[in-house]
Amino acid sequence: MTLKLMGKKRGMTRLFDESGNHIVCTVISAEPNVITQVKRKDTDGYEAVQLSAFKVKPSKTRNVTKPLKGHFAKANVEPRDKSAETRVASAEEFQLGQEVSVAQFAEIPYVDIQGVSKGKGHQGVIKRHHFAGGPASHGSGFHRHGGSTGMRSSPGRCLPGQKKSGRMGGDTVTLQNLRVVKIDEEKQVIIVEGAVPGARGGLVYITKAKKKISQKSQKKK
Repeated sequence: MTLKLMGKKRGMTRLFDESGNHIVCTVISAEPNVITQVKRKDTDGYEAVQLSAFKVKPSKTRNVTKPLKGHFAKANVEPRDKSAETRVASAEEFQLGQEVSVAQFAEIPYVDIQGVSKGKGHQGVIKRHHFAGGPASHGSGFHRHGGSTGMRSSPGRCLPGQKKSGRMGGDTVTLQNLRVVKIDEEKQVIIVEGAVPGARGGLVYITKAKKKISQKSQKKK
C-alpha cells in the first residue's frame, strides 16, 4: 500500500532515454516522511495513516502550538511543518515513527501529483477564459473585451454564472498518470515526466496513479 508522500517542487529539467528521445521532466525533492499517527477502526472509526514532513527549524519551534508538540511527542519525532492523511485497508502494518521515502515508488510506473497552481491575480476574460477578443485593427474599440453578457427587456439582467474577469490561479490541481522517469534514493529525489502545478519550492502530494494500469498488469490479464 503506497502512502501519500509530501515533497517540494524544485524545478524542471530534461533527460534523454536510451533511444535518445528528449524528455521534459520535473524534479521533486521528498525527504522521508514520518508516520505520526495511526488511526484504527475500533478507536477512530476508519483505517488511516498520518504522515508528517519538513522538520521545523529550531528558530521556528516557538511557533509550534502545545497540542501539536504533544502530538509529535507521542510519536517520538521532532515537530514537522506539514501533515497529510492516507486511507489504508489495514493500519496494522504501520508503526509510529516509521519513515516512508521515495523508495515506495520504485516499482510504480505512474503517479498522480497534486499541488496549488501559481496565482495570476485579477485577469481579463481573454487570459482567464481564452476568449477570442475583437478586431485588432485601429478604430474598432473592441479589442480585449468580453462582449455583451446581458439580456433585452426580459429578463433584463445579467444571468449568474457568466464567464467574466476575476481572480485566476491559486487553485488545487491534480495531474494524473505522470510517468516516473527516475528515482534517486540517496538524494531523496523523484523525477516525473511533464510539468507539475505550482511554483518552485511549492508543496506537492505524490500518490500512486489511480487510473493508469501498468503494462505488467495488462500482460497478466
